[in-house]
Amino acid sequence: MAHPNVGHFVWHELRAGDPKAAIEFYTDVVGWKTQPFGESYTMWVGSQGPLGGTMALPEGAVEMGTPPQWIGSVQVENVDASAALAQKLGGTVRHGPEDIPTVGRFAVITDPQGAAIDLFQPSGSMGLHDDQKDGEFCWNELMTSNHGSAFRFYSELFGWKKLEEMSMGEMGSYLVYGIGEKRLGGMMTLAKEAGMPPVWIYYVQTRDLEAAIGRATNKGAKVINGPMDVPGGRIAQLIDSQGALFALHQVAKA
Repeated sequence: MAHPNVGHFVWHELRAGDPKAAIEFYTDVVGWKTQPFGESYTMWVGSQGPLGGTMALPEGAVEMGTPPQWIGSVQVENVDASAALAQKLGGTVRHGPEDIPTVGRFAVITDPQGAAIDLFQPSGSMGLHDDQKDGEFCWNELMTSNHGSAFRFYSELFGWKKLEEMSMGEMGSYLVYGIGEKRLGGMMTLAKEAGMPPVWIYYVQTRDLEAAIGRATNKGAKVINGPMDVPGGRIAQLIDSQGALFALHQVAKA
């Protein structure tokens, strides 16, 4: 029987140009605490325990011009089998599969449209967090060149189901996906004139969106979309002080 976490996002990692500056930025903006793990890795810790981490962008990635970026890890039953399946479905394995001693096994892939995501098989058990709590990652959104084709890839790879598809007028449609009845995020086709490559955007829950935006812009972030109302809440998408894309979400006030 598959592990109950399979198909869920279980970790979010920032590969940063300057991890120390990133720590200063996010501890202020979203209130995370940090915990060192080994010599070159720092974990983000929320009220329910570790939820992600940060490390320096690998040298090879810097040389290739890879910008600082957030990357989500989806739990799989078997990393090697999932990496092979991703390749068969038209994706590319960029790194691994590789073991992280005492932690698990992972691989970095890009989907057929070019967006990067991690496959992760933990050594022990990882509890899922309540994503409605302040400081937790609550939504995983893919902006891509063809969301229908991307969804077919991920549904084969992770078992994601389409839970809803809504019209956004001239912007096209927005597909909400999940595991069982649990909504994990959305997918949308980018307008060609948007001029951005396919990318995952990860939303962090905040009690006060405007205050969090103020703290972020004071530290050099730029708001690229919002703040705006969405069903059930209010969001903004930002680029942090080093150029990594991230987003904030505030639950609608009752």
